[in-house]
Amino acid sequence: MAMHLSTKRWQDQVMVLIGVWLFVSPWVFGYPGTSAAAMNAGIAGAIIAVLAAFDLVKSHVWAVLLNVVVGAWVAVSPWLVDTMRDPAMSWSLVIGGIATIVLALWELRSDPELHNQWTGSRAT
Repeated sequence: MAMHLSTKRWQDQVMVLIGVWLFVSPWVFGYPGTSAAAMNAGIAGAIIAVLAAFDLVKSHVWAVLLNVVVGAWVAVSPWLVDTMRDPAMSWSLVIGGIATIVLALWELRSDPELHNQWTGSRAT
């Protein structure tokens, strides 16, 4: 039984939105484009969005695992790129990172195609 794209890969759709939010958040919070915080959020957001959009077309376990890694970076980055004095930006990064990790792990656990890639088995 084939699942509709919107129900099968909803986690990727949400991760695209998280990535777009992270990408634009420096401007929303008034960070200069060349600041470490802006570059961190912009680059990480772009990576998350692109990998999730890519995964909407064709699932690859490596893309989901990379989003777990980027999500972990984003979640800890407020302490590393000096945004802790700005609660809005810090919470944006922490929540965006944790949400990305949770969604990616959920997708790894629930998507049979990704499970088959992870275990090396072939779908019949």
